[in-house]
Amino acid sequence: MRYEFRFPDIGEGIREGTLVKWLVNVGDLVKEGQSLAEVETDKVTTEIPSPKNGKIVELKYKEGDTIEVDEVFVVIETEGENKEAESKEDVEVEKQVVREESAGVVGEVIASSEVIPASNELIEPTTKTTKKKKVLATPVARQLAKDLGIDITTIEGTGPNGRVMKEDILRAKEQLSKPVVQPKFEVEPVQQVEKVEKAEKLAIEYQSENIKRIPLTRIRKTIADQMVKSRFTIPHTTAMDEIDVTKLVEFRNRYKDGLKEDGINITYLPFIIKAVIKALKEYPVFNSTFDEENEEIILKHFYHIGIATDTDRGLMVPVIRDADKKSIIELAKEIEDITTRAKENKIELSELKGSTFTITNYGSIGGYFGIPIINYPESAILGVGKIVKKPIVRDDEIVIAYVLPLSLSYDHRIIDGASGARFLNVLKELLTNPDMLLLKS
Repeated sequence: MRYEFRFPDIGEGIREGTLVKWLVNVGDLVKEGQSLAEVETDKVTTEIPSPKNGKIVELKYKEGDTIEVDEVFVVIETEGENKEAESKEDVEVEKQVVREESAGVVGEVIASSEVIPASNELIEPTTKTTKKKKVLATPVARQLAKDLGIDITTIEGTGPNGRVMKEDILRAKEQLSKPVVQPKFEVEPVQQVEKVEKAEKLAIEYQSENIKRIPLTRIRKTIADQMVKSRFTIPHTTAMDEIDVTKLVEFRNRYKDGLKEDGINITYLPFIIKAVIKALKEYPVFNSTFDEENEEIILKHFYHIGIATDTDRGLMVPVIRDADKKSIIELAKEIEDITTRAKENKIELSELKGSTFTITNYGSIGGYFGIPIINYPESAILGVGKIVKKPIVRDDEIVIAYVLPLSLSYDHRIIDGASGARFLNVLKELLTNPDMLLLKS
């Protein structure tokens, strides 16, 4: 029996993926749960498991192709099954009707023991009394349109059943951003010809250059979109300071070898996280988001710390949840665990969302000062530079000290410069005196 395996809905609003690599070939025998393909989504690269035992008879896509949810992408020849049995199994599914908020859309979410296909949503017929156009779109797409200031009812959707996709919204924004070019007649014909000839010459020279075009991966596109959204939505301000962490360096050096024997790699980051949480509790606006629509500041009394992590696929931000409830040792273990799994592409989607404050440690690769971009929709981010030895003045004497550079970027709509300086002062007090950090944490 030929079984057509459709690309499953893996959640998080992801509607499509790019086929990175086939892990099987036509003719291979596979078992249920065996990985068939490696697919890159907007957030992670994941492996798609086989829903059945059988033999691969057809691979529908080539590596590099885009696959939408619910499209058949591999055909498996199964054993001991017939079409009638399969049809009965498909009938025995649980259906529920879902009405999307303010969209006037009715759809079915089909749940089974195998594959969860995409819902087939239909637009309700518009009556004469309806004045507003009904739009089929996910809440994520509606939020993106709202953030970009675009009326979603004016966009023609290219998705299934006319669904407005993220790409449709970005395309509409690009069209709106293009300046209207008015015709100019003041240029003399001879001057115009000279300009055209010059442009053609430059184009020929450009084409003769040795260049290489590299298409963006889905994860890189997501990073780019997020950076643009943050930078053009939030008015950034960055405060910088240098902190004498000589005592912290000595404190860590006393214990790092002993902890290493127990399999614990103690870095400076757990201490910094502890100091950040203390500062967040004193100045909770740094642990908030700004609700532009309702003009409200949403303070969060939980502390999920994002750790910006450099990977081969781009920047990822795995999250340490409830970091305020964990010790220095527990934080050290979890930091190593989640950052390692992020680099090895073994991180779960749920571990990449929900942060309330982010720390980016570019000092680990030799960076000193930087201007970090806020992880939207958070209100602040801390950049941590490389600890270096340099001369400073202490007690009116010039001494050699270990100095840690910090950069704090924050949302200037809701946080003033004085608050930024006070936040850094708390970090300075605690990181300069690690004994005080442990007493107050």
